[in-house]
Amino acid sequence: MKIFNIIFIILFVVSAGLQYNDPDPYLWVPLYLYPALICFFAIRGNYYPAMYYIGLTGYLAYAIYKLFDSNGVIDWVTQHDEESLVQTMKATKPWIEEAREFFGLIICWVVLLINFIHYKIKSRRLPGNKYSF
Repeated sequence: MKIFNIIFIILFVVSAGLQYNDPDPYLWVPLYLYPALICFFAIRGNYYPAMYYIGLTGYLAYAIYKLFDSNGVIDWVTQHDEESLVQTMKATKPWIEEAREFFGLIICWVVLLINFIHYKIKSRRLPGNKYSF
């Protein structure tokens, strides 16, 4: 798990840095730094259930919104024939930007979920663990 978390810390910090040119970096920089912070805590063996609950709920809710948004993933699939998301890094079409954001949120959610499940299982194995459920 340590290598998993190191890899995702690097990926999330780089992703946050790339948001500098985004139209709304004030939103996306923290959205990518939050799971990086949780991965950092996981490496150190610190587990904060409230952070996981907030992150898992928030990322999933925002991903669902991006799924059904007027230029969201469903629109990208049904109206634009799943046009390539990697054709150019500058998304000139709103459905491409929305679909990319959706998948970014899903990646954040999956990483948080994997860490959450790992530490939930780990806390059940260790008697007297302060992180028990």
